[in-house]
Amino acid sequence: MKTDDLVSMLATGAGAVPPHGAARRYALAIGWGGAGAALLMTVLLAPRHDFAIALMLPMFWAKVAFVTSFAAASLYAALRLSRPGLSLAWVPGALGAPVVAIWLLATVVLLRADAAQRKALFFGDTWNSCPFLIALLSVPVFVAVVWAMKGLAPTRLRLAGAAAGLLSGAVGTVVYSVHCPELEAPFIGFWYLLGMLLPTAVGALLGRRLLRW
Repeated sequence: MKTDDLVSMLATGAGAVPPHGAARRYALAIGWGGAGAALLMTVLLAPRHDFAIALMLPMFWAKVAFVTSFAAASLYAALRLSRPGLSLAWVPGALGAPVVAIWLLATVVLLRADAAQRKALFFGDTWNSCPFLIALLSVPVFVAVVWAMKGLAPTRLRLAGAAAGLLSGAVGTVVYSVHCPELEAPFIGFWYLLGMLLPTAVGALLGRRLLRW
């Protein structure tokens, strides 16, 4: 079969791609995945008991700004990796900016604290459960994001899988922040990030298998 004939056969019946189709697909995936993560958080963990008080604390909003910014950057990375031929030129900067911001804030907090306080600022009270709970809450998001990505045309499957895991971890962290009592920048900058990297690693390992088309 000639190449032109093969292309014509594959294109037969193909309609126009809906405008903003990828964004809509991801919006649906994040909506359903985030709802699943919120349900899981409510059943297993519950929102923090003093949530109304936390809303009045500046550091709570700094934490929310970090996790939502990282989620937005992760979504940008996933969108770029869902379609062939798109450059990743801005992806490292988009992902790195919120991390650098929280690390700078964490450095200031640690430098200004007494030496005896620094360990508590870094480890908090939940360091040994935080990353794993974030990874747990990311599971329903990961399932939905993989569905969204697989329906597009990723070609760099291992990298795309990592992006799916990173986005899932970021959305899971947004949900987890409603439960988590920790507010110190050193804790957030390390343990929250570690929690997001766990599903990223899983996505990288499973990307070739889950996203093959």
